[in-house]
Formats: sequence, C-alpha cells, structure tokens
Amino acid sequence: MGYEQHAQDAKSIVAARCAIVTLSDTRNEQTDASGKRIRELLDADHHAIASYRIIADDPPTLAKLLEELLADANVDVILTNGGTGISRRDGTIEVVAPKLTTPLPGFGELFRVLSYQQIGSGAMLSRAAGGVANGKLLFAMPGSTKAVELAMTKLILPELRHLLHELRKQ
Repeated sequence: MGYEQHAQDAKSIVAARCAIVTLSDTRNEQTDASGKRIRELLDADHHAIASYRIIADDPPTLAKLLEELLADANVDVILTNGGTGISRRDGTIEVVAPKLTTPLPGFGELFRVLSYQQIGSGAMLSRAAGGVANGKLLFAMPGSTKAVELAMTKLILPELRHLLHELRKQ
C-alpha cells in the first residue's frame, strides 16, 4: 500500500486527544504564547485538548508529568515546548529521548532544515525530537512561538492522523 492510500485511510481518525506541556520558568497562562498557538492550531484542525500544563523547566518535574500522561488512556499525543536548547536549564531532550521506544529522527532533522530556512545557522541549536512512547506520539519542540508554529503546521499536523492510524493498526 502506498503513502497516498495510507494518508487516505488515516482520514478516518477524526481527532487526536492532545496534551500540551510548556516548560518555562517564567511563563504563565497569560504569557504562554507558544502553548496558546499549539492550542489554536489543534482546535483549527479539530483535535481535542486533553491536558494543558505549564511546568518549570526542570527535568524531574517533566519526567513525572510524562509518566502520568503516558499512562493516561485519554491522551494520544504529547506536545512539549521549551527546554530543547543547549543551556544548562535545557533538559527536555534528556527526559524525552529515553522514553521513545520508536524514535522518529526525521522530525528533528526536517524541523532543523525548515528552521534553517527561517533563521539560518542558529537552527543547529535546536534539539527538537519526536517519536512513539508507550503507544503514544511524543514531540519535543523549542519554546519559541515561531518554532512551535513551524513544527505544528509543516510537520506534526499534516501527519498526525496518519501517525495515529499507523499506531492504532498494531
């Protein structure tokens, strides 16, 4: 079966139940532009928001929350934003990567290519990653609103139903 048939079959998936996690030491619900943009894009594509949390940019806090979300039967997709850079406080990837039973290296690779087209060589600082963890999709995106919009509109949303369709066939 070709890609086109897979994509057509995936249209039977009406909505994904998504958890949004913003990692930030300074943002709150009023100032979380990236989390808000993820919500807007999911709503526009008719997906459900199962959970929305803002947590400190702290690996142990993220690890605990991911365990809860990965065990939650009402969550299909976990979308994190923030903590993917190279500063001492950026530990998202160190928490997310070990949870990925099936990494999707193409997500990070394509994100950096598209980001390079927007911002140039600074794209190499992004450690965006994604894959499957405990039968759910898990994507770690940078915290900037432009980066979130890029990842969501060019990579995640165009394939979300297809990815879920493939996971549910198993």
